[in-house]
Amino acid sequence: MKIPAPRALLSLVVLALVAISASDAMGQDVMPAGHTGQPTNVAAEDAEPGSELRVWLLTAGPGSAVWERYGHNALRVLDTRTGYDVSYNWGIFSFGEPVEFIVRFLQGRMLYMMAPFDTQAMLASYARDDREVVLQELDLTPPEKLELFVFAQNNARPENRDYYYQYFLDNCSTRVRDLLDLVLGGSLEETFGRESTGTSYRWHTRRLTQVDPLIYAGMDALLGTPTDAELTVWDEMFLPLTLRDEVRDVEIRRADGSVRPLVLSEEVTLPSARFEEASAPPSWFLRFLMAGLLIGAIFASLALPAFHTSALRRGIVLSVVTLWAGLFGVLGLILVGLLFTDHMFSTWNENLFLMNPLFLVVAVAIPLSASSPVWRQRVHSVSTICAAIALLGLVWQVVPASAHQNGMFFALLLPPHLGLVLGLRALNGERTTSTSAAGDT
Repeated sequence: MKIPAPRALLSLVVLALVAISASDAMGQDVMPAGHTGQPTNVAAEDAEPGSELRVWLLTAGPGSAVWERYGHNALRVLDTRTGYDVSYNWGIFSFGEPVEFIVRFLQGRMLYMMAPFDTQAMLASYARDDREVVLQELDLTPPEKLELFVFAQNNARPENRDYYYQYFLDNCSTRVRDLLDLVLGGSLEETFGRESTGTSYRWHTRRLTQVDPLIYAGMDALLGTPTDAELTVWDEMFLPLTLRDEVRDVEIRRADGSVRPLVLSEEVTLPSARFEEASAPPSWFLRFLMAGLLIGAIFASLALPAFHTSALRRGIVLSVVTLWAGLFGVLGLILVGLLFTDHMFSTWNENLFLMNPLFLVVAVAIPLSASSPVWRQRVHSVSTICAAIALLGLVWQVVPASAHQNGMFFALLLPPHLGLVLGLRALNGERTTSTSAAGDT
C-alpha cells in the first residue's frame, strides 16, 4: 500500500533510507480509520472451536517504493460462520511527525505496528499497485487455527500492537513465521533452523536493490560484517517470498503420527505484469574498479606540468577533490555514528578504512591551501594518512582476517585515495619551489 506523504518529506525519508541502510522497508499504510478489527455476530456452534476458521498465508510481491522491494506478507483469517475476513498485517508504519520519524530511523528504533485489515480492501490496494498476491491456505487443526486467531486478536490490541522493527530479525515476515511456528509447536524452526542456504543478508540486499544503483551502493556501504554471515533457511524467511516458497512443500508431523503438507492449496489471487525479482545479486566489481581508476587518474593528474601552468585546470580538479573528500568524510561520520545506535548490522563496518572522517579536514584544507603554504602541507599530510589507513584496510582484507564482503568499495575508493596523495605531493612541491624561487629573487 502507498503511504500518503508530501513530496518533500518522501524525498527526505528516501535519502535517510540510503544513508542508514535500506531498510527492508516492508511497510504498509496506516490502518484505515474506523476499522476496529473485531469480529461481529459470532454465533455459538456445537462444532469444535476453531473449525469455523480458515487461514491463509498472504504474500505480496515487490512494489515500486523502496520499502516495498522485499515484498510483504500477512495472515488471512476467515470466519465461515460470520463472514469476518481480515488479514493480520505486521508491516504498518506511519511517518507521523517528521522530526520524530527521522530521529527514530537514525537511531535504529523504527516503531512498527500490527493491525487487522479488511482482506478485500488490502487486495484492492495491491491490485492498484500491480503487485502479485499469492494465497496459500494452511492445513491447521481447529485448535491451531483458534490459537492463531486468539493470538493475532490479542496482538492487535492497542497495548500490544507496537514493536521495534529490525529489518532482518524482526519484521512483517519474521512475525508471521514465528506465529506459524508457535501454533505448529516449533515444527518450522526444527525443519529449517539448520538448513544452510549459502546466502547472506548482504547477498539478498544486493539482489533486491540492484534496480536502483544509488540505493544499492548506499545500503551496501553502510552494512557491516554481521550481514555477511551465512543464513539458514529459517533466517532467510525474513523475506516474505522465501517464507511463501518454503512452506509450499513443507510437511508437518501431527499428533496422530500422520505427516501432511502444511499448504492445502495455493492460488495466484492477483497476477502482476512486473518483472520477476532477480535470482542473484550483480557483480559490480569491475564497474567500481574502472570508476575508481578513472577518478584516481584525474586526481593524480595534478602532478602533470599542464596543471602547474593552468590555474583553471588545477582549480577544476581541486574542486572535484573537495567534493569527493567532503562526501566520504560525511559518510565516515555516519559510519562512526551508527556504532552508537541500535543498527546492529552496521557494526564492524570495515568501510571505515576507506570512508574516513579525516577527509573532512581535506575538504576544508584544500580551499585554504590556495593561499597558505601551511595548509598545503597539512592537506598533503592528512590525505597521506587517509591513504595509509586505506592500505591497512586492504591488507586486512587480503589476509584471512576479514569476513566483510566490501571488495568493490576498495576497488572504487583506494585508487582515488592514492592518486590524490600523488597529485597533492607534486602540487605541494611545485608551489613550494615557486615560493622559494620568488624569495630568492
